Amino acid sequence: METIHGNIQSLKSSQIKKLQQLYEQRQPSHSLTTPEFAQAVAAIATEIHQPICSYINRRGQVIRVAVGTPSQTQIPPEQIPRHSAERLSGVRCIATQFKSEPPDEASLIAMVRQRLDALVLLTLADGKDGKRSKDNTNLVKEAFLAHIVPDEEKPWEVISSLSLDNLIEQDFDDLVDEWERDISESDLGMPFQDIVSDTDKVLLVGLKTDDISQQRFEDGLQELVRLVETAGGTVGDIVQQKRSRPHPQTVVGQGKVEEIALSAQKIGANLIVFDRDISPSQARNLENEIGIRVVDRTEVILDIFAQRAQSQAGKLQVELAQLEYMLPRLRGQGREMSRLGGGIGTRGPGETKLETERRAIQRRIAQLQQEVNQLQAHRARIRQQRQQQEIPAVALVGYTNAGKSTLLNVLTQAEVYVADQLFATLDPTTRKLVIVDPETQERRTVLLTDTVGFIHELPPPLVDAFRATLEEVTEADILLHVVDLSHPAWENHIASVEAVLAEMPAISGPTLIAFNKVDKVDSETLALAKEKYPEALFISATHQLGLDTLRQRLLQAIDQQVLQIQPS
Repeated sequence: METIHGNIQSLKSSQIKKLQQLYEQRQPSHSLTTPEFAQAVAAIATEIHQPICSYINRRGQVIRVAVGTPSQTQIPPEQIPRHSAERLSGVRCIATQFKSEPPDEASLIAMVRQRLDALVLLTLADGKDGKRSKDNTNLVKEAFLAHIVPDEEKPWEVISSLSLDNLIEQDFDDLVDEWERDISESDLGMPFQDIVSDTDKVLLVGLKTDDISQQRFEDGLQELVRLVETAGGTVGDIVQQKRSRPHPQTVVGQGKVEEIALSAQKIGANLIVFDRDISPSQARNLENEIGIRVVDRTEVILDIFAQRAQSQAGKLQVELAQLEYMLPRLRGQGREMSRLGGGIGTRGPGETKLETERRAIQRRIAQLQQEVNQLQAHRARIRQQRQQQEIPAVALVGYTNAGKSTLLNVLTQAEVYVADQLFATLDPTTRKLVIVDPETQERRTVLLTDTVGFIHELPPPLVDAFRATLEEVTEADILLHVVDLSHPAWENHIASVEAVLAEMPAISGPTLIAFNKVDKVDSETLALAKEKYPEALFISATHQLGLDTLRQRLLQAIDQQVLQIQPS
């Protein structure tokens, strides 16, 4: 059965069947469409009260039927028949609309992005003047014909107020030959041609609400840019809005949704990322209106974790986090995935595909949680062996990309992966650190553990899934909080790490703060940090500055901890 794309959630089975029947109608190659096809599309659009787009190749075959506007129902690049940047795609779009107005800019940009042969917009008669016939043969009031032209500022031309008869009389073969010849003979060539890339072209959306300071909002957006780049995407543009609180249906206001859709079309974005967590229904509403996949900050972080996980334990915890995030976001896709209802005509034997998939995910989550529990038990046994050997443990904690792994490598000659990226290392690494006591010249052994980096509002699924790893923090004798002092938001980073630590079980040992990358810091920032944190350490892991002082402070903290736990 042919697939109907777009927003089909509210359609009846009979309406979906009518849409599927459009695939069976063959169009003549020399004509944009036929009266029968135009009236059939108009009749269905009138019945469902939604716009419809049908995409037809040059052989007259309907290759795609979708519910929504041209900007919402675009053909994926890999499914476009002709990929030459110098020629049109060989596909035309016949779409419907309810208002008598030329195509909007978003639809025209979508036409150019897909290199469509033509965009035909059929305006539906409203029926108030009594002209609509009972047999649905007079449903089209007028038509607009748009096509691409070689012009940088306005790469399209729109022919307005065509009757259906005038539209059908147009010789499409001659028109498309003429349009392609104009483009090929122009020095400008095809407009809006982007270099094909495997990376996602991303549009970021930031919402400034009353409970967030302007500085925190700007820092969050800059961090989201780094997250997207770390995940392998390219940020094309950023759209911002100020609201007292998020819109319950679409996060941002309706006008801003239209602006987002237009901006996404202009930059050729295939992904929209919000700077906050959004609900499944909000994501669905936005995707229906914009026609582009919408994700939130948490999903980007989960994607990074999935790329970074190397060990079996890391992959296990990432999969658990992803499934826990995905479960409440399962949603139906038409009839096949529709949920079991609770009324006449909605009940039936067995489970739908949606319920079957949900149950499969729940079983997998239960299995993964058991494996994480086993991982916890395994790590607990290892820690118990260390405690029996009476070797003190120091856990490196801090905001992601603060330099924890670099510090571990410098102190212990470990070979942990290091990169100027967020969440470069995911799996905890423990190495022995030998420190010479300056007074007794005794060689003291300390276990140094590099842990996963924290971030502002660490997603709850990650905290839950990585509880086995985070126990390395709660069971440590001392925490060494590494802070990137060169980052403009270093104070917010400290607060974010402390907030995550406060949500964990009680940590018995003291916490030392080590301000890293002091070689990149101006004197004013350094003075401010020393004033606020007089007991802190100031180091540079890459230039090995202040590391001797760090080792001695670790020994002092360990000795003080031992004295506190010894019975008096």
